[in-house]
Amino acid sequence: MLAQTALAGATSFRPLRFSDDGTFQISIFKDLHFGKSKDLVSYNNDRNSITVLNTILNAESPDLVVLNGDLITGENGFLENATVYIDQIIGPLVDRGLTWASMYGNHDHQYNLSAEALLEREQSYANARTQRMVSGHDAGVSNYYLPVYGSDGSSDPKLLLWFFDSRGGNYFRELDKSGNIVPQPNWYNKTIPLLAFVHIPTNASLAAQTVVGIDANSKPGINNNVPLAQQGQGWCEDGTNSNDCAYGGQDIPFIKALVKTPGVLGVFSGHDHGNTWCYKWDSELQLPGVGGGNGLNLCFGQHSGYGGYGSWIRGSRQLLLSEEALGRGELDTWIRLESGDVVGSVSLNGTYGEDLYPATPNDMTHS
Repeated sequence: MLAQTALAGATSFRPLRFSDDGTFQISIFKDLHFGKSKDLVSYNNDRNSITVLNTILNAESPDLVVLNGDLITGENGFLENATVYIDQIIGPLVDRGLTWASMYGNHDHQYNLSAEALLEREQSYANARTQRMVSGHDAGVSNYYLPVYGSDGSSDPKLLLWFFDSRGGNYFRELDKSGNIVPQPNWYNKTIPLLAFVHIPTNASLAAQTVVGIDANSKPGINNNVPLAQQGQGWCEDGTNSNDCAYGGQDIPFIKALVKTPGVLGVFSGHDHGNTWCYKWDSELQLPGVGGGNGLNLCFGQHSGYGGYGSWIRGSRQLLLSEEALGRGELDTWIRLESGDVVGSVSLNGTYGEDLYPATPNDMTHS
């Protein structure tokens, strides 16, 4: 009944625009992990995740909802039933007349789970803006961009939102000559402008964590996944998948594009459930093969779903952009928790990393 209700409530959406007051808000939900298993525990986890969505959307008023990867735990999903999880996830959005954009993560790409089928299901709702602009076996599925136009009604975009499928997981229904499931590479290497969303973080985030360090007051957020899992993890330099290789460096072209493209404000990732901080990457951190950063903000969201590992309190990162602040390369962000509390409220401006903020409590919730 949920799917029928949601489909019946779908409406057409105009192009994304800044509001009359010149602002545009994004709510990011990451790592929902619906369908973790086929038992009562998983059923209750998914119900709790729906409660998280409802609670946060009741407290916030986003112009766009971003579903930042691992919507489903695909290892336990199958083509004939996985689309039902899409209906459950987007039900709270459709009920409120909200529009959303997704990109898929490693758990959304599995032998028994087709990301193409997930996209088709999303696109059956008029509320969905998720697209596929890059075709090909090695491109992933959810690679696209969305323009956001100005409040004055002009036809020139004020902001571009780029979504990248960081892949990972396994290819759908593919076996090698020995009958083994074929792993899918977990990196991306295209040039992007302005604001980016990608499920698996780049090696720059790992370097920020392990080389510079994440101070609790200047870079507030929990920092429990140390070392974090980045793009290229578990792949050798020659492109073979092996537990003997820590990192193959395949995301270096992607990182170079991030720091060399003018106007990129930030990259927002998921994947590492126990990390919620932001780091402004400047010349302090020199990354081998890349060099220093240009002030790019590397941010994690909050683990949103009750599926997946970890019991950190669930929540959603909020982004508030204004046409006026865009000219200075600034935006405000905070995390709204399922408790209703707000933590990690910061301004990603020119002095972020120097300003001091309250440390984020390392709270847990247990289902």
